[in-house]
Amino acid sequence: MHGSKQGESSLGGPGLFGRLGALTVRRRRVVLVVSFVAVMTAAVLGSGVFGRLSGGGFYDPAAESTKARDILDERFGAGEPNLVLLVDASPTDAGAVAVDAPPVQAAADEVLSELLARDDIEEAASYWSLGRVPPLRSTDGDSALILARIGGDEDEVDESTGEILEELTGDRGPVTITAGGQAPVFRAVSDTIESDLSRAEMIAVPITLVLLIIVFGGLVASGLPLMVGLISVLGTFFTLSLVTLFTDVSVFSINLVTAMGLGLAIDYSLFIVSRFREELANGRSTEAAVIRTVQTAGRTVAVSALTVGVSLSALLVFPLYFLRSFAWAGLGVTVVSMLAAVITLPALLAVLGPRVNSFQVFKRRARSTTGESGFWYRNAKRVMRRPMAVSLAVIALLLFLGLPFLDVAFGVPDQRVLPSDDPARVATDRLTTEFASNEAQAFPVIADEATGYDATMIAVVAADLSALDGVSRVDSSSGRFVDGAMVLGPDPTLEGYRVEGAARYNVVPDVVPISDEGEQLVAEIREYDSPIGPLLVGGASAQLVDSKAAIAAKLPLAGAIIVGATFVLLFLMFGSVVVPIKAIVLNLLSLTATFGAMIWIFQEGNGSGFFGFTPTGMTDTTTPILMFCIAFGLSMDYEVFLLSRIKEEHDRSGDNTEAVARGLERTGGIVTAAAALLAITFIAFSTSGISFIKLFGVGLTLAVLMDATLVRATLVPAFMKLAGEANWWAPRWMKHLYERFGFSEHEPPDE
Repeated sequence: MHGSKQGESSLGGPGLFGRLGALTVRRRRVVLVVSFVAVMTAAVLGSGVFGRLSGGGFYDPAAESTKARDILDERFGAGEPNLVLLVDASPTDAGAVAVDAPPVQAAADEVLSELLARDDIEEAASYWSLGRVPPLRSTDGDSALILARIGGDEDEVDESTGEILEELTGDRGPVTITAGGQAPVFRAVSDTIESDLSRAEMIAVPITLVLLIIVFGGLVASGLPLMVGLISVLGTFFTLSLVTLFTDVSVFSINLVTAMGLGLAIDYSLFIVSRFREELANGRSTEAAVIRTVQTAGRTVAVSALTVGVSLSALLVFPLYFLRSFAWAGLGVTVVSMLAAVITLPALLAVLGPRVNSFQVFKRRARSTTGESGFWYRNAKRVMRRPMAVSLAVIALLLFLGLPFLDVAFGVPDQRVLPSDDPARVATDRLTTEFASNEAQAFPVIADEATGYDATMIAVVAADLSALDGVSRVDSSSGRFVDGAMVLGPDPTLEGYRVEGAARYNVVPDVVPISDEGEQLVAEIREYDSPIGPLLVGGASAQLVDSKAAIAAKLPLAGAIIVGATFVLLFLMFGSVVVPIKAIVLNLLSLTATFGAMIWIFQEGNGSGFFGFTPTGMTDTTTPILMFCIAFGLSMDYEVFLLSRIKEEHDRSGDNTEAVARGLERTGGIVTAAAALLAITFIAFSTSGISFIKLFGVGLTLAVLMDATLVRATLVPAFMKLAGEANWWAPRWMKHLYERFGFSEHEPPDE
């Protein structure tokens, strides 16, 4: 065993946390003043982060589809339309006015002129300006389209979209203008998430305060976790503002900052405050109780924060800065939460002393000081009487719950993630239901570095592409092609489809781009042996294919980082190779069940009525990865808290069975309370109007609750019983490493 003297640990040298606790007590007022100044500075400097966050990051910058988009922009001065204005002819007393009526055309021409007069519009054309082409008119003839491309990066497009929606949409005499397409949908998603985030906070904070009062029984103790949560969120905003100085950070990462900032702060504070009150109840002085708390719970919080940080840091390996942004946000919030809980909070406890129990709302029943009675103790004993039967039953249940994940189908969000009555969604849905041609979802195919080709060769490629299943029409500089044949010859609108050394094709699909058929179409075009050189495919379908490939290529590395680093950290914590392996296996089992439930609810739509969303039959590609990294870290967080107390009891008594029961009794209630409080923060996101935010909130809520209750109450004691003393086994050479570098979690002996 790895012994420890009073005030000593081996994390970074003897007595690190003992010295930290003593320093915190001795310099308590200095620590609090410095913390206050730091928080105020972070609040001022970090508030500007919102203006520096970006709205994109969903695509691999090195992918073929990204290269196609860049070539289209740089060499052709063109791109896919990201704004579609629907022009509806207003009804009159004589009935509906067809879009070909002169007043309707005049109004539409005026809108087009206003668009073209804007510096941010790079391309714009309409049903009327193109010579009343049938694909841009609705099947009933009452509506027609104006297609435009807003230039700039994601943030510039978003800002321009807001101005255009305000200036051009609504009733305009004989027509009514509504906006759909990528830019309005993306803006609607961003705006909805921003308002939903504020509502989620308004829901979560009061409920959390009430639950904290129930947990602690008093106002002072229950207010401390919220204070640490505020420090955590403000501090992380500042760290993110620093990160934005050298890389792009997604605006969506703010959701993680607020959720985990409050959640982790409550988790860590709950363990610190509970341990401090426990030490006071055991007769220690305020100073001794703070030092003991930092040595035990504080050290556990530090290691737990490392496990969460490691899980989230794995997101840095992915090329999509949307995912990397969550790593930066998660690392920032974890570090700030840990520092606030291990340094600032103990200093405040040193000032408060027994007054931490002031303003009691109700008196809680005293808990056993030995840990040999109570619900969790009795439950652990029951489980350990039949560990094999319990293990098999619970594992079978978790695997059964995880079965739906075998049918996962990945996609990217479209307008259906919005509420059904959102104007951007309504307009975009109409493009599919009311128009025979899929013009707004046409995608580019680029022949770059083509040599020795002429109009005939361009026509051959266009004809071949138009003959593929899933293609409605192909436009090229040689004409327009349908089903392998030219239907219209070259015209002035097609002159820009050819430049020196490159040719451009506009492919109009007759399949939904974000679908298996859309992905198959991309594969067929990429496999096509073009006589004028390799073809680069752009558009939504190609971006989905490339994003999935980029993520899949990095998944093994991300998984290896999470599993490998977690194993090392837990080994250094407990000096065992069995405990880390068991913890990783249990986490994977728990997450399997969570992911299965998410597919059953959100992809298959079994919870659509209750949660209020439109099932699409697909799951956002990035959400499961985010959920895995976050949930794995949080689950390991609880594992560390539980196992650290079991290790303390085992080192004291040497009895494995009693150590498990006592450790579970001492931590079971606290872990469950922490999970419930964190679940409140996450479940508040289920009130969002955006379906993938609902998925994020509900999924993490299930993961946290399932892990903190079912897994910790059954599988942990069962596995610990089955392994017996082998729980703490490691090869001799690894024991030497632990004795030299490990950070044991023994409780120091009584003074």
